Amino acid sequence: MIGKRLCCALAFVAMTAVAHAEMPTASLSAGIHLIQAEVAHTQAARTKGLMYRRQLARNQGMVFVFPEPGRHCMWMRNTFVPLTVAFLDDEGYIVNLSDMQPQTEDLHCAARPVRYALEMSQGWFAERGLGRGARISGLDKLPPAQ
Repeated sequence: MIGKRLCCALAFVAMTAVAHAEMPTASLSAGIHLIQAEVAHTQAARTKGLMYRRQLARNQGMVFVFPEPGRHCMWMRNTFVPLTVAFLDDEGYIVNLSDMQPQTEDLHCAARPVRYALEMSQGWFAERGLGRGARISGLDKLPPAQ
C-alpha cells in the first residue's frame, strides 16, 4: 500500500514538473526590478495558473495573457502561496493590485478592462514601492493569447 502511494505521489510530482517546465517563461521588469515569469497564454494554462505550488522564488511569478481586454478576475482555488495580482493594461501599466489568500475562491477583479495579470508573492509589489500607474516592461515580447 505504501509503495503504491509513493509511486502515485512521485508520478504526480513528475507530471506537475513537466507541466510547469513546458510553460514558456519571459523576463519582465518593473524599473530596476527583474521578474522571471511563467507565461499563461493558453486557456488551459490560465485556468491552472499557480495551482498546487508550494513556493515561488524571490522574483518569480506568472503573467496571464488574455485574448481580449476585459475585467478579468482571479481566484486562489488549490493555490497554496499567498499572492498579489497586478492587473495590467495593454501598455503594461498597473491598473490595480489585489492581495489574494491561499485556497480561497474570492474573486479579485480588474478595476477596468485589462489584457494582462501578473501574479507575484504577496507583498512583492509593496516591498518595491510599485502600485497603480507603475509600468511592467517586456509584455510586448510575450506569445499571443490562444
